[in-house]
Amino acid sequence: MDLATIIGLGLAMLLVSVRIILSGMLAAFLGTGSVMIVVGGATAATIASYPLSDIIGAGKVVKNAFFESTEDVVSKIDTLIDLGEKARREGILALERELKGIDDDFMSKAIQLAVDGNEVEVIENVMGTEIDYIEARHKNGSQIFDDLGFFAPAFGMIGTLVGLIQMLQALDDPSNIGAGMAIALITTFYGSLLANAVFLPIRNKLIRRSLAEIMIKNMVLVGILSIQSGDNPRVLRDKLETFIAPTLRKGSNN
Repeated sequence: MDLATIIGLGLAMLLVSVRIILSGMLAAFLGTGSVMIVVGGATAATIASYPLSDIIGAGKVVKNAFFESTEDVVSKIDTLIDLGEKARREGILALERELKGIDDDFMSKAIQLAVDGNEVEVIENVMGTEIDYIEARHKNGSQIFDDLGFFAPAFGMIGTLVGLIQMLQALDDPSNIGAGMAIALITTFYGSLLANAVFLPIRNKLIRRSLAEIMIKNMVLVGILSIQSGDNPRVLRDKLETFIAPTLRKGSNN
C-alpha cells in the first residue's frame, strides 16, 4: 500500500471537511443532486471519450496509484551482473539455463532473444517496441484521470447554471435568492474538490509510476545488450547504476 497516496488524498478531504464542520453549516454542503451531476456527468463524458475496453482497463491501472511497486532496482542490477559474469565465463548460451529462475518477463524475453543469437539491433528494436507499447498503455490510464479532472469542474459549472436557472425562476420571492445561490454553487464546489483532491493527484501518481517502470525496463535492456556485447562486469555495473541514485550504487567509482 502506498501510504503517500492514502495520506495525501485523505488529508485533502479531511482539511476541507473540518473547515466545513467548523463553520457549522455542514448541511448546506450536502447535495445529492450536485454529486450526481458532477460525478455522473464527468464519468459519462469520460466513458464517451474512450473505447469501453480502455475504461475497463483503467480499473486495473488505478491500483498502481495505491500500491507501491515491488520491483527492487538494486536486486535487478545484481541479477544482471551475475548473468553478465556467467556469460563471460561460459558464453551467452549458458544464460538459457537461468531463464526459469527469472520472474521478470521483460528480462526473460530479452535474454531469450540474446540467447537465440539475434543482433543487438534486433533486440533493441523488439524490446524497445515493447517498452513503447507499455508506455502507451500507462499513458492511456493516466489520461483517463486527466479527463475526469477536466470534466468534473465543467460539470460543476453546468450544475451551477442549472441551479441559477431554477433560482431565477423564483425571483418573485427575494427571500429565497440567497439559499438558491448557495445551492447553485455547491456543484462548482464538488467539481473543483474532486478534480483537485482526487482525479488529478491520481493522474500525477500514475505518471510517476509509469516513468519509474519504464526507467527500469530501459535499464534491463541496456544490461542485456551490454551482456551480449561481452562487456566487463565492472563496465556493466557502471552502465546500470547510472539509472539509480548515487546512494544506492555499489560501483568502484562511487
